[in-house]
Formats: sequence, C-alpha cells, structure tokens
Amino acid sequence: MTCPNCQKDIATGSKFCYNCGAAQPIEAGGASYTYPGGPRKRLVRSSTDSKIAGVCGGLADYFDIDSMLIRLVWVVLFLCAGTGGLAYIILWIVLPLAPTGVPATTSATIVS
Repeated sequence: MTCPNCQKDIATGSKFCYNCGAAQPIEAGGASYTYPGGPRKRLVRSSTDSKIAGVCGGLADYFDIDSMLIRLVWVVLFLCAGTGGLAYIILWIVLPLAPTGVPATTSATIVS
C-alpha cells in the first residue's frame, strides 16, 4: 500500500502513514494488518560510504539522507560546541560495522 500524501510504502490496512502521519483512505474489504516480515533497518557504521570510520555514512543510510549533509552537521557541531568530536568517537566505538558487500537497506528496488 502506498501513502497518497508522501508516496512511501506502508503496511496494508494502516489507518495512518507512519512516515508523514496522514490519514489513509478506508479500503472496501477491511483488510487486516499484516506484518511485512522483511529485514528491519539497523544503525550500523557504513563499510562502503566511509571517510574516517563510516559513522556519517551509516547515519545517512539509516535516516535516508545524503551523507554529505550528515558530515556538514558533524563539522558544525565540532566547530561550534566541540561535542561533535566526542559524539563521533562514541558512535565509532558503539556502532557495529556493516557487512561488506551487503546493502544495509533492501527497501529500494530498481525498475528497468
């Protein structure tokens, strides 16, 4: 099922979109909720998109945004408050490294 407001896939039978919060149209048939059962996203360090340790690449993959934007936020945090460096080191230690050659997200499909 696709949300008409944000065009993202949601579970069949959902009353609200969990991405944008928009109310969904009621389907005629009263479909019950079924768990998709696919792999869930995990917050890991990226093994493919890394400059230093892969923390920014992993965060960008988890939040589905560009990794350069995450890197700019880290630089601003580091220069303004100085806490960016400490947070980066903590995440470097805490986050596991993603398996090499396996994409972290499997929700994107290529249509040819």
